Amino acid sequence: MLYRHGDVLVQSVSILPEAHSRPGVTLARGEVTGHSHRFAEAAAVQLYSAGADTYVQVLADSADLIHEEHATITLPRGFYKVWMQREYSPEAIRRVLD
Repeated sequence: MLYRHGDVLVQSVSILPEAHSRPGVTLARGEVTGHSHRFAEAAAVQLYSAGADTYVQVLADSADLIHEEHATITLPRGFYKVWMQREYSPEAIRRVLD
């Protein structure tokens, strides 16, 4: 299952690759607004880094991904890969500004 939360994409994966846990609940901060894509309950999730990739494990039955400008997405228990949508221009590839 693939979820879109503004410029953040979240896709369920069957297993977590070799990764290091990281603190916090924030997946991305908006560069223009300062708003963030984050989980409502810290105890419900664990974030991981595997190289440049970000993963999340939903430890509770579900976890709510929230942002001031987007509808809440409820993710069921499981593992997810997270990435940011990119803008394309012939001159450069850059992150979409939220």
